[in-house]
Amino acid sequence: MTPSDILSRQSIAIQEDVSARIVEGTSWDDVDPLEILRLRHTIERYRGDAVLLELSDLDFAKALGMVDANGDTRCLTLTGLLLAGKEQSIRRRLPTHEAAFQVLSDVDVEVNQFCRSPIVRTLEEMLLFLRARNSETEVMAGMFRVGIPDFSERAFREGVVNALVHRDYTRQGAVHIQWREDRIEISSPGGFPEGVHLNNLLVTPPRPRNPRLADSFKRLGLVERTGRGIDTIFSEQLRNGRPVPDYGRSTSAWVTLVIPGGRANLEFIRLVLEQDESGRSLSLDELLILNSLFTDRRIDTATAAKVIQKPEAETRGALERLGERGLIEPRGERRGRVYHLSAAVYRMLGQKAAYVRVRGFEPEQHRQMILQYLRKHGAITRSETADLCQVSPDQATRILKGLVDDGHLVLRGRGRGAYYELVDRCREENGSFETEA
Repeated sequence: MTPSDILSRQSIAIQEDVSARIVEGTSWDDVDPLEILRLRHTIERYRGDAVLLELSDLDFAKALGMVDANGDTRCLTLTGLLLAGKEQSIRRRLPTHEAAFQVLSDVDVEVNQFCRSPIVRTLEEMLLFLRARNSETEVMAGMFRVGIPDFSERAFREGVVNALVHRDYTRQGAVHIQWREDRIEISSPGGFPEGVHLNNLLVTPPRPRNPRLADSFKRLGLVERTGRGIDTIFSEQLRNGRPVPDYGRSTSAWVTLVIPGGRANLEFIRLVLEQDESGRSLSLDELLILNSLFTDRRIDTATAAKVIQKPEAETRGALERLGERGLIEPRGERRGRVYHLSAAVYRMLGQKAAYVRVRGFEPEQHRQMILQYLRKHGAITRSETADLCQVSPDQATRILKGLVDDGHLVLRGRGRGAYYELVDRCREENGSFETEA
């Protein structure tokens, strides 16, 4: 039976944190002193828990959960082996730990680098692979000169950290980082933890598969203290004018993150930078809603709620805040209300005509459309008016009532059978009837 088989059976039997388990057959001799030094440098670089820097190597390891906290230093935990184990010890005791960086061009593999180093060194090596290929384009976004990388390093780092920390170490298979022409794909063995799915990724509480390993990464400064690294991935993508990350290829056996590349949306970047300059940086919810509006032009509350994965009541608050900042405008009322980018945003983008198109017809134009329709068809109902003018039924009622009050239309019938006619046509019909009489 392999070490990974033993870990798998034990974890299934008692639902234990695999990363906290003692790895039988290991000792302090399996620790690489250079990796302990690397962990200390990591704390300094990423502003981790500085208190750890004052400890001896053994106490340092105990504090990070690398050895038994009660003083038993004969064996390392899986966390200890991953963080500071010698590479040959990791290969022998934890053969499931492996990461691959691949550069793919169609069906050709241009780069195929495999790594079985301790986990922090593995992360650093993956970052070096990224930097070697990640070019940056300097562009003018309004008054701002900014460098737009092919891929955000912060988003990439968070994606790789999540894959290494939250993978299932009882399963065979490597963490794969694949660089393709228009995207990076990061996949790791093990599906989403229980209770996590595509529709709640942005709001579900952190559920680390390997709590001790995840906690050690927090203390090292390598992950968000809140455990919300996924927010960073989404936010970085949007702030760099890229499409949102995609977890849609994930299965019960693998979690797959796709980080899209491609051409950056400079207009969106300009908007984000201007908000930063004003001292009111956009939240992730606001970025998600605005990104959707840049793509689809209009959004209603129900759709926005799905985009940010929050209840409609909370979503309305986000929409109202964007309205108060002058970034979006509502159109319609109640259930028929939709939102679009404001006139100020379209002016900033130099797209005044687009604002007119997305805003729709003004009330007077609605009236003219209805009158034109009646001259051709003779009668119109409320539902036909709503469809013609692309407004809610309540708005259609108000427009029609205004035309009645102004003496243009007359209401015929009641309830579902009600319809409207031109006053002039009614007079003509009445006059001809009287003549015939």
